Amino acid sequence: MNKPLAERIRPKSLEEYLSQEHLVGDNGSLTQQIKRGIIPSLILWGPPGVGKTTLANIIANTSDRPFYTLSAISSGVKDVREIIEKAKQSGGLFTSKNPILFIDEIHRFSKSQQDSLLGAVEKGWVTLIGATTENPSFEVIPALLSRCQVYVLNPFGKKELEALLSRAMREDEYLLSKDIQLQETETLLRLSGGDARKLLNIFELIVSSQEQDTITITNDLVQKLVQQNTVRYDKTGEQHYDIISAFIKSVRGSDPNATVYWLARMIEGGEDLKFIARRMIILASEDIGMANPTALIMATNTFQAVNTIGYPESRIILSQCAIYLATSAKSNASYMAINTAQQLVKQTGDLSVPLHIRNAPTKLMKELGYGEDYKYAHNHTNNFIEQEFLPEEIKETKIYEPGHNQRENTLRDFLKSRWKDKYDY
Repeated sequence: MNKPLAERIRPKSLEEYLSQEHLVGDNGSLTQQIKRGIIPSLILWGPPGVGKTTLANIIANTSDRPFYTLSAISSGVKDVREIIEKAKQSGGLFTSKNPILFIDEIHRFSKSQQDSLLGAVEKGWVTLIGATTENPSFEVIPALLSRCQVYVLNPFGKKELEALLSRAMREDEYLLSKDIQLQETETLLRLSGGDARKLLNIFELIVSSQEQDTITITNDLVQKLVQQNTVRYDKTGEQHYDIISAFIKSVRGSDPNATVYWLARMIEGGEDLKFIARRMIILASEDIGMANPTALIMATNTFQAVNTIGYPESRIILSQCAIYLATSAKSNASYMAINTAQQLVKQTGDLSVPLHIRNAPTKLMKELGYGEDYKYAHNHTNNFIEQEFLPEEIKETKIYEPGHNQRENTLRDFLKSRWKDKYDY
């Protein structure tokens, strides 16, 4: 009982590993690499408690390699260099069996700390496995990211979490000493927020708090015992997703009062300010778009400012941007346009690029008709001449439908003046 339940039943092999079939199932993208021991440097990206650390351990065990681990919270450049030196001495020159360096929460590493990994990864002294809950595109430096494969781990669903509980009751010695009846699981699963580690911690708390050997798990029992331990704002659980959802919907609904309230809830709860700023960048394009293109510039600059300034002053910058977005005209036309275009691509496949708009860098291509009959817009009145840019099979398909706001009404008039004989704007 010295170890928590999550640690006691941690899977040690792929056969014991639950979920993530797209990565480690029979046809998973990582399965054969793991079994053959040919492991690239990689980043495991997913929410808390979905098995990132466990998978890293399984990879190391299966490939029979030296395994070194660092936490980005407590480690510095000196620690990284010491581990790399050890790795070199323990076989890092033999790239087929080079040691694995696992860095948990790699998004917390500074640029200089990440820079210190580059040489070792590039020269094959270590195989890097990083785990992160944050988007690697934002949090991992490009030079390091280009040397790693990124694998996305999905959140656990109800089926996987219930299977995890069943396995715990079958395999854990302490739980086997109890007669546990899982009568209701809804509250247990809800409080876990999809985090397997948190689920097992709550489950063990419930079981260990009962003096009797026969325990019936109900929603009321779970709520009663856990409510005093439930934090006001859980950055990795249900509250995290519920409050960011409320924030986004308040901005979309043009309510600056509710927007700032939910922003304050996140700030006071200790939410990562860069996460909030990133969400505003997405929102500026998805919900405002061409109704006010400046919103995207504002949100992007806010992210840069927050990254530069830090807390507490950055809360003012976030507030200004949030209010600006909430009070801006709204349009989801750009969002709908890319959805429509992607669906069209899925339905029609890889259609050929029309010959007249193909690139023609060689004489042979020109002789084959590449670029022939292309009309250079700047040679014509108002820098426009009507021609077809879509593949023949989907010609004259209208994908972008301007929204109904002042700016896009102007855009609609502009498109009508250009394409009045082709598209119904």
